[in-house]
Amino acid sequence: MQWTISNQLTMARVLIIPVFMVAFFFPGNLGHLLSGGLFIVAAITDWLDGYLARSRGEVTPFGRFLDPVADKLLVAAALVLLVSADMAPALLAVIIIGREITIGALREWLAQHSTIVHVSLIAKWKTAIQLIAISTLLLHVELFGLSLHEIGLVLLWIAAALTLWSGYEYIRDAWPELMDGMEG
Repeated sequence: MQWTISNQLTMARVLIIPVFMVAFFFPGNLGHLLSGGLFIVAAITDWLDGYLARSRGEVTPFGRFLDPVADKLLVAAALVLLVSADMAPALLAVIIIGREITIGALREWLAQHSTIVHVSLIAKWKTAIQLIAISTLLLHVELFGLSLHEIGLVLLWIAAALTLWSGYEYIRDAWPELMDGMEG
């Protein structure tokens, strides 16, 4: 394994998850601000590690494996915490986490059949809106008279819709390969 700066950032994102989870349970605004801030830092590393890996020519098999795992762990942990604190609807968490598990399994199956699945533009928008939604829900404050929590809920509904749409696109595009695999 190459221990590139990109891989280090991805590993840092995994390691920040337990710290983020503990911060979530700090009382009052301190918990909101700390957990929201840590989540935002982790979300920025999601973009930064990919950018650095591509721009520096340091894309590695380990990074291709760990990056999506780190993303899914971070998002799932945040959604479970938000649902447990009655700050987000469980339905949206189930949609988002369920899609991630399904598409992750689909990507793994396709990879075993030498089929590469590229990330769609809708999936990139889904991720961006999802990360912003979770960040605003975690911060749970008012800014310029606007409730970040309410904004976060609206964005989470949009993210869930994009989650379903992008999941449909992945399955639709993989359908011929899936049918061939079932016959063979």
